Amino acid sequence: MVSREKSGRHQPRAPKQKFKKSIGDRLFDGFNVLFMLFILFVTLYPFWEQLVMSFSSGYAVYEGGIKLWPKQFSLEAFQVAFDYDAIWVGYRNTIFRAIIGTAFSLMVSAMLAYPLSKKHLPARRFFTTMLIFTMIFSGGLIPSYLLIQQLHLFDTFWALILPTAVVPWNIFVLRNFFMSIPTEIEESVQVDGGGWYTIFFKFVLPLSKPVLATVGLWIMVSHWNAWLDALLYVRDPAKQVLQIILRNILVVNDMTDINNVMNEASRGVDLTGPTLKAAVVMMSILPMLIIYPFIQKYFTKGVMVGSVKG
Repeated sequence: MVSREKSGRHQPRAPKQKFKKSIGDRLFDGFNVLFMLFILFVTLYPFWEQLVMSFSSGYAVYEGGIKLWPKQFSLEAFQVAFDYDAIWVGYRNTIFRAIIGTAFSLMVSAMLAYPLSKKHLPARRFFTTMLIFTMIFSGGLIPSYLLIQQLHLFDTFWALILPTAVVPWNIFVLRNFFMSIPTEIEESVQVDGGGWYTIFFKFVLPLSKPVLATVGLWIMVSHWNAWLDALLYVRDPAKQVLQIILRNILVVNDMTDINNVMNEASRGVDLTGPTLKAAVVMMSILPMLIIYPFIQKYFTKGVMVGSVKG
């Protein structure tokens, strides 16, 4: 019979060694915390300032003194912005562009990245080199404008979707993630009689949700914030995106239509330009703030695996 002493059941565990941080390490950690808090403040304060201003009355904004909280709480700016039809037209066009553009670009990018993840692909190095070449060199604005003109894409949504459908960085992130998927899955599907399309659509894409969500978020934010291509290629007011409407209000300072809305609604007594501009800015960033928390859980995993693996 084995004794309890030999079995070692009651032997005390070795105490864990505790490493005491030196004064230099503590100062370094404290500096990092203060620096990150500073970066957080610098990043969030502009948004908070616009939010506070949008919920303040026009008189309070005109007098100044608005710091961290709304002064003379008012929803007048949002009521006027909601009555401005051009904002809703821009919302509709931007949402359509973001959804169609993200879906189309994500599908094209995934279908291009998956073959590049296979080492037995003929001319794989050549195609990879061409993608890297486009990351370094581009045709420029004038050749792009002439190409859109020759393709007769002016005043169409395809002028906003096709030029940015393939982004080399997104291709490489997707390719590296596809390379991390075990090849045994594909081999088992081939043994059961499945082809490459079955492998890609029924197995590879469902397993790639983290990286697809991450890249899709990048593409959607890019489409949502884009304005230069719409300024160049779209002249029809009924097809203008939200960012062009914001540019006309914030940069060009063209508030003629909004002033007409205010006059028709018998408003404008307690409303100023900065208050209305702040309300429009908050309306434009609200959808992205709502969507991001739902995709955040995939973000870290998709970026780490897709950028490091391979």
